[in-house]
Amino acid sequence: MRVGLSMFGTTYAMGLHPKSGRQPMTPEQLLNQAAEAGLQGVELPPYLLKGADLKVIAGRARELDLYIAIATDGYDPVRLSEVFDLAAVLGATTVRTVVGGAKIGGDRRHMAGIWQSFLQDVWRGLEAATRIAEKKGVVLALENHQDLASEELIWLCEKIASPHFGITLDTGNPLATAEEPVNFAVKIAPYIKHVHLKDYWIYPSSEGYRLVRCPIGQGVVNFPALLKLFRQESPQLTMSIEIGALEARHARVLADDYWPEYPSRSAQELAKVIRFVQANAKPSDDWRTPYERSEPVEAIIAYENAQLLASMSYMHELMRNPDISEAEVS
Repeated sequence: MRVGLSMFGTTYAMGLHPKSGRQPMTPEQLLNQAAEAGLQGVELPPYLLKGADLKVIAGRARELDLYIAIATDGYDPVRLSEVFDLAAVLGATTVRTVVGGAKIGGDRRHMAGIWQSFLQDVWRGLEAATRIAEKKGVVLALENHQDLASEELIWLCEKIASPHFGITLDTGNPLATAEEPVNFAVKIAPYIKHVHLKDYWIYPSSEGYRLVRCPIGQGVVNFPALLKLFRQESPQLTMSIEIGALEARHARVLADDYWPEYPSRSAQELAKVIRFVQANAKPSDDWRTPYERSEPVEAIIAYENAQLLASMSYMHELMRNPDISEAEVS
């Protein structure tokens, strides 16, 4: 397994956020940063590659022995085909996408009555895109982007039934669809193609709970258990460090109208998630990030960089010590 770096956990520091006032980091700069940090790959958005010399980027990645993954979005096969072409030139074997539909935090209430037709459109688009990916020799990996539940991801994988289609597991996002992260990973394990390493602190609310970004290894996700699963199921897996967004994600699982568009869940399944939340919840004090407190740009950048450094340190230690226990790394 190899650990790389996604740009989306440090959007101010890397110049992706429009309020950062910084120029976006170039692909070459990201490759160099990953290599200097002792990581093994990078994850790049297509818009950062616009106008760039792809062969130079690919050559630099080979020189540094780093993998490249592409992070795009949508399920339109024509648009995805263009991204597959980028991936082929860069030597990137994985293209991650998201389909949306739900609002962040697993909220489907605005999709009441149309969610199932949306899923059918997603299936048809990803089916067609996968047949193109097969011809171009890349893998299309759909992320659980706080939108699709494990049941729906498995349904898509079974319907499309191709080794060139699977899942990008975001390790923190199952909580947004009211699922415990390790159980979620076990269910989708046969289809995992790529991983986003993300952790959260949990703050309870009257409607459910908020998910607040934190350094990997300092939140509620059991990474030792996940890495054990990955080693058993996909020892060649690529994983990108992607700290959560600057805004808290509110999963309103206790709201009366939260559940109608979700797959059927038993009372036992929901109880297990609620027990997990209660066991790991932090006191209901100020959960806001520096961004949500409108702190200066410099403070937000320092906050992002500190969390990234802590996350990389944790992952280095965990990868060096595969048999380390959760208690030893917490």
